[in-house]
Amino acid sequence: MHKDILKVVLIGDGGVGKTSLRNQYIHKKFTNAYKATIGADFITKEVETDDGKKVMMQIWDTAGQERFQSLGVAYYRGADACVMVYDVNNYLSFQHLEKWREDFLKQSALPAEEAKNFPMIIIGNKIDIDDRVVSRRQARAWAEIHSNEKMQIPCFETSAKNGDNVEKAFTQIAKMVKIPQLELDMNENGSFSLTNESLKKTSYTNTPCC
Repeated sequence: MHKDILKVVLIGDGGVGKTSLRNQYIHKKFTNAYKATIGADFITKEVETDDGKKVMMQIWDTAGQERFQSLGVAYYRGADACVMVYDVNNYLSFQHLEKWREDFLKQSALPAEEAKNFPMIIIGNKIDIDDRVVSRRQARAWAEIHSNEKMQIPCFETSAKNGDNVEKAFTQIAKMVKIPQLELDMNENGSFSLTNESLKKTSYTNTPCC
């Protein structure tokens, strides 16, 4: 049976824990032995959307190193949602969210109105390390600045190591995107045609939740 695919792209500086977050969510495992991601790859998991529909979430893990950022256009296009990740113990990784967001919206080639309301969340990872330099208040302020009436950017703080809030963050992503429903209309000659007035995904507005 055909299943809809929800493409989710993880972006952010190298070393913030994107690969670890994905593996904690998919496999419930953590290891310190990860190597830096080269290019991008994806893993899929069946999830349930906010309207109760089961879809395959395709989670793309992208390289954070600058030398790979030119490849973004190949991986960003066709995305349904974006997860921006920073390390709460690394202020530069938080500052760089602005550039990551701009690059994603530019390289994904979204129309202006669609880009304005594109589903995004931010994740502050590595809260298990007691060396915080980015506060929850700072993260909420960033999210509020980049939100609007139609699309608010939720923010989460996670630990890929022990799993804190990881499931919650990825569950929120599935809630933010509604999958188009194709309907069958009968024509005058008795044949059927597909209508897709809801083909454009509708974002689910949610209050930022750092």
